[in-house]
Amino acid sequence: MANTASTPGGGGAASGGNGKNGKNGGSAGKNRKDLPPPLPEPLRVPVADSHTHLDMQTGTVNEALAKAASVGVTTVVQVGCDLDGSRWAAETAAAHENVWATVALHPNEAPRIVLGDPDGWSRQGAREPGGDRALDDALDAIAALASLPQVRGVGETGLDCFRTGPEGMAAQERSFRRHIGIAKEHGKALVIHDRDAHDDVLRVLAEEGAPDTVVFHCYSGDAAMAKVCAEHGYYMSFAGNVTFKNAQPLRDALAVAPLDLVLVETDAPFLTPAPYRGRPNAPYLIPLTLRAMAEVKGVPEDTLATAVAANTARAFGY
Repeated sequence: MANTASTPGGGGAASGGNGKNGKNGGSAGKNRKDLPPPLPEPLRVPVADSHTHLDMQTGTVNEALAKAASVGVTTVVQVGCDLDGSRWAAETAAAHENVWATVALHPNEAPRIVLGDPDGWSRQGAREPGGDRALDDALDAIAALASLPQVRGVGETGLDCFRTGPEGMAAQERSFRRHIGIAKEHGKALVIHDRDAHDDVLRVLAEEGAPDTVVFHCYSGDAAMAKVCAEHGYYMSFAGNVTFKNAQPLRDALAVAPLDLVLVETDAPFLTPAPYRGRPNAPYLIPLTLRAMAEVKGVPEDTLATAVAANTARAFGY
């Protein structure tokens, strides 16, 4: 997730359309923002959605899981972005066998905790500054959640130079480094949000020493960076934006990414794949992205699905 914090139990981000995607670019029919896309043809080989935000989608968790399962998406990884959202993720995973949780403070959440939000830079509502002590307390709470068995990863954490200005980068980086330590302490996957910060993310990973498992969520680097990630054994998770017309650099990266390091995700309710860009995303739309990925990789759909299923289970310790 790039632009918003989690709102446990709500659906506001989804009800307003797909905030990450900008214009819906379509007619009042196929691309109406207020209509969910139709069910795609089911996958023959079941896979997992490696990164979603059920707490930001409309409907109930049970409804979302049933709809996903009907098209072969049998597991979802529910990702925390703030303390409340991480608690909700852990609780939801405890209640649903086919939901796995990750917990973290989103890179844009850390500076909000420290500096507050007096001028609305984050577009997430007013907030009083809490200083470094508040950030430390929140990170301690994330560390406690990371010890739970249903929590399979620490994330999404990382760096975001798009939304956070220079004054907030110190808090982001301090938070990122602590999350790396938490992941290593508990033997959990580190799920990285990297927006306009490729070099710095790789630098911090090198300086801290990466955990055994690293997942670049919504991979946004180029082919050269994909080769660097492959050399280090980092997983690259591709979302619906790999289907966008202007996303050739992402497709080039996917083309060189090793099959055993590729994951698929929705980042729902954001990044709805073509041809439904601009409408609410959800785990049941994974087949659209996976099929587009298979074309890029030049492999049969079932081959990619089999690899993705195995990769996701390995990455999240199943």
